[in-house]
Amino acid sequence: MRILYGIQGTGNGHITRARVMAKSFKALGVQVDYVFSGRAKNSYFDMDDFGDFRSFAGLSFSTQCGQINSYQTLKNARVCQLVKDIKKLDLNPYDFVFNDFDPITAWAAKRQNKPVVGMSHQAAFLSPKVPLFGWAGLRRCLIKHYAPANIYLGVHWQPFAQNIIPPFIIQNQHHNQIVVNNKVLVYLPFEELVSIVDYLKDFPEKEFYCYHPDAKNSSLGHIHLRMPSRDGFLNDLANSCGVIGNAGFELSSEALKLGKKLLLKPLSGQFEQRANAKTLLSMQAAHVMNYLNPYVLDDWHNSQQRKKINFPSDPTPLITWLKAKQWQNTQQLHQFLWRSITS
Repeated sequence: MRILYGIQGTGNGHITRARVMAKSFKALGVQVDYVFSGRAKNSYFDMDDFGDFRSFAGLSFSTQCGQINSYQTLKNARVCQLVKDIKKLDLNPYDFVFNDFDPITAWAAKRQNKPVVGMSHQAAFLSPKVPLFGWAGLRRCLIKHYAPANIYLGVHWQPFAQNIIPPFIIQNQHHNQIVVNNKVLVYLPFEELVSIVDYLKDFPEKEFYCYHPDAKNSSLGHIHLRMPSRDGFLNDLANSCGVIGNAGFELSSEALKLGKKLLLKPLSGQFEQRANAKTLLSMQAAHVMNYLNPYVLDDWHNSQQRKKINFPSDPTPLITWLKAKQWQNTQQLHQFLWRSITS
């Protein structure tokens, strides 16, 4: 069996999920090739798990000052290149495509009549049982047409429907570290770095470890800037008392696995992050702010609110399900994976 795994590479969340899957595919002896789309190949980091992966421009969104810039997103869309990449991608060597919201492998498979199993957080929103606030019908249509699949497997924090599974979060290798009570991990990649520093400067009693694409390793008093590094990030996540981030799915999942306090500022104009924030708010698992609000930060720091969810770490049951090709039957997989979770 040979699988092509297509991954949306715009943010690091899809890559984090793919990294967990890649380790298990390798351990189980499954032959998998990887395709990423959404940014330049040289902007990825810590990609050893994916071997000689391929990269395409794909489709992505542009941001400015913490919100989606619709004009720039449309301006940067290279539709002709996207169509060309879809047409030239040869899927003959593969039994099927496993897809995490990547449009190139999904549409190439549709053209070549290859089956596609789409597993993503976005796929969870296709179920009407999953909270999706505003324009739900249109957004579900966009999700289906962005990365079409024969079977959709959603990933979410709660078992809303039979085709929804929990996230796989590998045990943080630094998880036994002692938590530093005033240490806070900050990951707000869509905000301007100068705005983040300005936001944090008035809280000298806290030590902020701020990862950002524009940062260089340095310290400004109690604000410690860090360039992207998966190992460094996991180390700081493990011994921090809380996390300030956008409302991306994977970071929130990792924080919930470790029982960290969450303060979220959803990316403005991104419906998925808005829905994530509202869902976590309803679960009493996070504080939410619509802008970099110092009063909310102060309230959050003084709050005892935190939630720990024991998400599974081993995707072997999912890979076994994929290999069996009984993809219409998600009930047994769903029940098995959710049975072990206690919150």
